[in-house]
Amino acid sequence: MQDINNFFDGFFLGIKMSDYGLAFACILGGYVLRVIVMAVIRRMVRLSEKTDNMYDDIIIEAVKKPVASFCLLLGIWGAMYVLPLPTEPIDIQKFVDKLLQAASIVLFVWLGIRISNGFGRYFEGRAREATSPMAGFIPVGRKSINMFLVIIGALLVVQNLGYSITSLLAGVGIGGMAMAFAARDTLANLFGSLVVFIDRPFHVGDWVKIGDMEGTVEELNLRVTRFRTFENSQITMPNAMLTTTSIENWTRRQKRRIKMVIGVTYDTPADKLKAAVAKIRELIESDDRFHHDLVLVNFNEFNAYSLDISVYCFTKTVVWKEYLEVREELLLKIKTEFEQLGVEFAFPTQSLHVESLNLPDKFKN
Repeated sequence: MQDINNFFDGFFLGIKMSDYGLAFACILGGYVLRVIVMAVIRRMVRLSEKTDNMYDDIIIEAVKKPVASFCLLLGIWGAMYVLPLPTEPIDIQKFVDKLLQAASIVLFVWLGIRISNGFGRYFEGRAREATSPMAGFIPVGRKSINMFLVIIGALLVVQNLGYSITSLLAGVGIGGMAMAFAARDTLANLFGSLVVFIDRPFHVGDWVKIGDMEGTVEELNLRVTRFRTFENSQITMPNAMLTTTSIENWTRRQKRRIKMVIGVTYDTPADKLKAAVAKIRELIESDDRFHHDLVLVNFNEFNAYSLDISVYCFTKTVVWKEYLEVREELLLKIKTEFEQLGVEFAFPTQSLHVESLNLPDKFKN
């Protein structure tokens, strides 16, 4: 027993061994506190699973890792306070205290980012399910909040370490105009993203055509919008272009047009031609997959090698695959009806008429 007392009364690097023991106890206490807190959190998770409210699930998941890390930080902080760290010639105690305070700020910023990401992803998922235009802007807001938290956290850390953020902000103000001029394109892109949010010309998942670019909107953020083309390549477009370029949103069509010209041969009798026109009109008007408010089927023109029938109508579906199926079925029915009527389709032909010539007798034999 005396040996143990002598050991703890001893010194190492100018610090009593008993102080080292207390410091170790503080760190161990922080670890034990972490185990207890994690057990409580797991219990809360099981309770939250029994409710329909998703908000408690998001908060519990967000605080789990930062709180566990904070428990360990508390143990380290207690250990640093127990140890009589030297203050001269360098105040190590003050430096460690500032460092631990900065670590606490980092943990709180991390917690805020995790909460922001959790709620952001939840509301983004709900917006996508409801096909809301907010689905494209929620990630922008989430990233903006995260950026704001990081900036505030960095300023607090700098101030906590003993540097004046007033002079830092003053320096930023002096160079603000130069930075704004250098970042004018970034500001233009930010303005473009705000215009897209306010005007809502499209949202994530829409099929759009912007200038020569055509594809599906994949992502909208503060600087750029990303599209996936039908060749499966990705196009990144600065948001500033969205304010100066016309945007054609194919997804928002209420119907899809079929416009075609059917040519039949010139030897088709007028009564068969009239019957063919009537039959095409009947096929469209009897099909519920077409809009019947505007159906135009007419013998339209005497072409160079055909008698042309113009067909102009709209399908109710705007989905590309379904539209192609409706169009294909209509064309097959038209061909079947023409075969039954005895009407032939025309194709480019030329007729060559050779007149008899008055040749001398020596060329006739």
